[in-house]
Amino acid sequence: MRKGTILLAALLVAVLAFSVSALAQGSLAIVYDVGGRGDLSFNDMAALGGDRAVRELGVRLTEVESASTADFLPNLRALARSRQHDLIVGVGFLIQDAMAQVAEEFPNQKFALIDGFVDAPNVMSISFADHEGSALVGALAAITALEYGGDTVGIVLGIEIPILLRFEIGYRAGVRWAVDRYNQIYGTNKQVRVLHTYTGAFDDPARGKTATDAMLGQGATVVYAVAGATGLGVFESVESVARAQGKVVGPPFAIGVDSAQDWISPGFIPVSMVKRVDNGVFEAIKRALEGTFQGGAVTLRLAEGGVAASTIEMVELFFDEAIAAGAKTAEDKAAAMAGVRAARAAVPQLAWDLLDELDRLIRSGEYVVPEALDRDTAEYWRGVLSTY
Repeated sequence: MRKGTILLAALLVAVLAFSVSALAQGSLAIVYDVGGRGDLSFNDMAALGGDRAVRELGVRLTEVESASTADFLPNLRALARSRQHDLIVGVGFLIQDAMAQVAEEFPNQKFALIDGFVDAPNVMSISFADHEGSALVGALAAITALEYGGDTVGIVLGIEIPILLRFEIGYRAGVRWAVDRYNQIYGTNKQVRVLHTYTGAFDDPARGKTATDAMLGQGATVVYAVAGATGLGVFESVESVARAQGKVVGPPFAIGVDSAQDWISPGFIPVSMVKRVDNGVFEAIKRALEGTFQGGAVTLRLAEGGVAASTIEMVELFFDEAIAAGAKTAEDKAAAMAGVRAARAAVPQLAWDLLDELDRLIRSGEYVVPEALDRDTAEYWRGVLSTY
């Protein structure tokens, strides 16, 4: 073989090897919901999934912030036009309409939608059994209130959209189940009312604080934050009221959402309803790279690890991610985790026991948590599930 031919063959092999390597590496793009990365909640859980894909699958990650809902369409369209991404993920129900339009414009581009549904063959619509996880923390909230002599709990939410109605009704179902179980155990006739407020925003902590201040003023022992960055105001309110009473540990308590938020206000958040958005993002890009990607609806339930009540291990994991992101330092961790453990210890053991019991019943199918995705159904369940 002549020297020129050998060189040409070697060049072709090198080019082929580079192409295979580039293909194997893959590319993932994430378009965040309003509030963006750093919300310590829903968006950050999606980011964890992207970071895991970088570590374990070697993908290149592109992250796009959305200052408002008006940014969704141009952000998705620009990514699709680049034709550089194996998968484009849209985070949140509010991005649904924009994704439906862009998915039709670019039928060969694979998309994944978190917490919404687009009926298209190139869109994997990933949802989570929010109502099941919310029922668990609702049970804990109700028993905590009763054991501390209270009769009121609250839930502060973002925009009144179908996904959040599901959170609300699941929470109410957990409260009702736990109150009934409590009365069965003790032969009593206790009641717990559930206050709810839709703040209309996912990125306004001041609204979350105002709503929670009002609930605590009405006697709420526990308030569940389901509002993205708006939920930070829930934590601020609970901690401020407790510290004004000279307390370093609740009650009152707050409950976190989406990520293990227990560390944000140590001593005052004993549990979070963790929504494994990270698992959804990771699974979608993995399927896209493996060639097993399919459009359609995928629901991750409690029994499948899609949702869960936070554990100490989860909190430590997320705190480590916060350190890696520069939001916290390693020196902060010991004090924060001590506060987290103190908050969990301050919750009556019966509350934890009944949370575990309800978890088993949901997983086995013996208890089916009701859900609502529209206002009329939600209003129906508000009446049915009331104990007050």
